[in-house]
Amino acid sequence: MIKTSSNKLAFSILILGMLFFIIANLSLGQVQIPVEAVLKSLMNQPTKDTWHYIIINFRLPKAIVAILVGMGLSSCGLLMQTLFRNPLAGPYVLGLSSGSSLGVAFVVMGAGFLPAVFSEILLSSFGIVFASCLGSFMVLLAVLIVARKLRDTNTILIVGLMFSSFSSALVGILTYFSSAEQLQKFTFWTMGSLGNLPWSSILFLSIAVFMGLLICVFSLKSLDTLLLGENYARSMGLNVSKSRYLIIAATSLLAGSITAFAGPIAFIGLAVPHLAKMIFQTSNHWILFWSTLLIGASIMLLCDTVSQLPGFDFTLPINAITSIIGAPIVIMLLVRRKSFE
Repeated sequence: MIKTSSNKLAFSILILGMLFFIIANLSLGQVQIPVEAVLKSLMNQPTKDTWHYIIINFRLPKAIVAILVGMGLSSCGLLMQTLFRNPLAGPYVLGLSSGSSLGVAFVVMGAGFLPAVFSEILLSSFGIVFASCLGSFMVLLAVLIVARKLRDTNTILIVGLMFSSFSSALVGILTYFSSAEQLQKFTFWTMGSLGNLPWSSILFLSIAVFMGLLICVFSLKSLDTLLLGENYARSMGLNVSKSRYLIIAATSLLAGSITAFAGPIAFIGLAVPHLAKMIFQTSNHWILFWSTLLIGASIMLLCDTVSQLPGFDFTLPINAITSIIGAPIVIMLLVRRKSFE
């Protein structure tokens, strides 16, 4: 529970901050729209037709995706860092991102060997999303099969890294034999994108993220118990194996669905949990979970706003912006942590 007045103040600031970033994200861009016009469009009141069209059809869907991606990846990072008791663990530590990349690489770089009809279907937006989901699911299935035979959680981490290396090696082989056009398309996918998603895809992503976050909520008590180690958790009556599967399932659902629709987004899942811990100075996962949701959404909205570069005619890759903002945050946290040792 959020009991102390300082925590209530911090959460109030985070909520107001997220609302500010939402309005800024809808207002700023290649076409700058007054805040008043943004509010009128959201309330379906009369305003300039061009502005209303841009907000409702382009910026609002992208802002919703940014919020979903920020919340999903940041909560994944919190779960993985607690499960593996490793501050450098992130949403893709189990190899899910590499599995998605492998699925997309097979489609983008291998579709040319198939008949034209199948090639067109596979290279469509639906085909790429399906390939990403399938690749992520196959890696997850392999990790879960191996996890059944292992009692040590840290060994599962190593297994995930090995699957990640194996998938990356196959992607490298496909890259070697690909044309410049295929490489360019695959590279664009790896840069990530929050836009160009129809409302049907956003609805599907929203359902997947909501289900993943719901599983996270049911795992919070287990995470608090796991902080002191698996042996202590077992002595407290926790079914460690069941809790581990639940946490891995939540992470896989969130990270897999987000990667499928938005591409592999770096650093958000790694940096945001540390920011939440630094702000609230607690290990209570009930507080950390809700704070990571708010911070993750705000940072993704900020990164998307920066990538649009108001006044310019181009948009920078979202993955580049999250890395530029996220890397200094991680370095700062590591230096700060070292200074207190």
